[in-house]
Amino acid sequence: MRNYEAEFSNLVRSFRKRHMGKGPSKIKTTFCKNWAICEMEGNLSPVEKFIASAEDGKQMVRAARTEMVKEMYRKNHPVEMEELLGAKFLDLFVDIDIEKDLGMSIFIFDQNLEEKFNTK
Repeated sequence: MRNYEAEFSNLVRSFRKRHMGKGPSKIKTTFCKNWAICEMEGNLSPVEKFIASAEDGKQMVRAARTEMVKEMYRKNHPVEMEELLGAKFLDLFVDIDIEKDLGMSIFIFDQNLEEKFNTK
C-alpha cells in the first residue's frame, strides 16, 4: 500500500505545482476506506506568508487555500489520480492552519482504497 500512497502524494504535489505554481514541501498520504488523506507541510509561498502577516491576511490566505483549491480540482479533474487508483474522484475537503503552514486534504473516491491496496 505504501507505494500507492507515496505515488499519490507525488501526484498531489505535481498537480498543485502545475496549477498553483507551488506544491507542498512534504506530503504524507494515508488510505482510509474510500478516502485518500493527505497531510501537507510547507504549503505557503513567500507572498502568502507576507499577506498572512497583515491583519486580515490570514483569513484571505485561508480562503484562497481552501475554497480556491477545491475549485481548482473541480475545473481540472484529477485524471492522473483516477488512473493510478482505478477509482473515480468524487469530492475534496480541504483545510489549512496558516500559522503552522500545515494543511489537510481528504480526497473521496468511489471505491474502498484501503481494501483495494491493502498488502497485509
